Amino acid sequence: HATSAKPHRRLWPFALSGLAAVLLIVGIVPRLHASAALTEQTQAQSMLSVSVVAPRPAPAVNELLLPGAVTPFAEASIYARTSGYLAHWNTDIGTQVKSGQTLATIEAPDLDAQLRQARADEATAQANFDYAKTTAQRWQEMLKTQSVAQQDADTKVSDMEARRAMLASAQANVAHLAELVSYEKITAPFDGVITARNVDVGALVTAGGTPGTAGMSGELFHIQQNGVLRVFVDVPQNDAPYVTPPTGVYLTAQQYPGRRIAAKVARSTGSIDPSSRTLRVEIDVDNKDGALLPGAYTQVHLQLQSTTPALDLPVSALL
Repeated sequence: HATSAKPHRRLWPFALSGLAAVLLIVGIVPRLHASAALTEQTQAQSMLSVSVVAPRPAPAVNELLLPGAVTPFAEASIYARTSGYLAHWNTDIGTQVKSGQTLATIEAPDLDAQLRQARADEATAQANFDYAKTTAQRWQEMLKTQSVAQQDADTKVSDMEARRAMLASAQANVAHLAELVSYEKITAPFDGVITARNVDVGALVTAGGTPGTAGMSGELFHIQQNGVLRVFVDVPQNDAPYVTPPTGVYLTAQQYPGRRIAAKVARSTGSIDPSSRTLRVEIDVDNKDGALLPGAYTQVHLQLQSTTPALDLPVSALL
């Protein structure tokens, strides 16, 4: 029995060694495969894949998109030129008016009385001049027959000239007061739309007021001309040489998606603003249909003509 157990004891260490080797192989081999796969994947990702494209000549016309604000072609603050009480007004905000149309009427009875007095003074001056003129003519006739002295005849002629000057002064005073009376009717300076009315019936208005923007003291009405609108844009210095009156341009607005509003380049300042390095350009828009409103935001599309087109590449090539 002792002889048979001894070989078994000798095989036991070999069995343990074999089992350890198997376990080691089972644990290492998958790791080796994972490491190899990771290395292969890393090498594949490290290779940059690109698409090759050949540059081509850029189009001769490039579109420049700039923001713009719509402004009226003309606007004015209307003030009173005659002091008095507002009798009535004829137009309210949003009213389309024509040039010369009466907007309101002012009552100024004291001014009317002054005009009547001035006309009476003019009539008196006219009568005095006519009498002096007739007298001077008579004395000139008598001077021919030596019936009167030369000095007396000259005195009558001088009196006539003085009466003539007094008549001219009276006529000028009448014209001045008549002009002030005509300002009792406030009229529109041009065709447009009333955008502000700052006075009501019975209000006391004074001549003059403070000129300036809408809302300042003394302004009665504010009017804007919207048949033709102006849009000002600031063109960058690099594109400024290509913006001229023949340059094609159209507008787009958010409230009219897909619509192109025809416009034209009217004029430019002809100089670069040193603070922003841009060229101020004015664009006129025919707005007879009233599609655009002054003060609205719009986008300006300028069609720039290039005499030396560059090469054209996809945007993705510049990443």
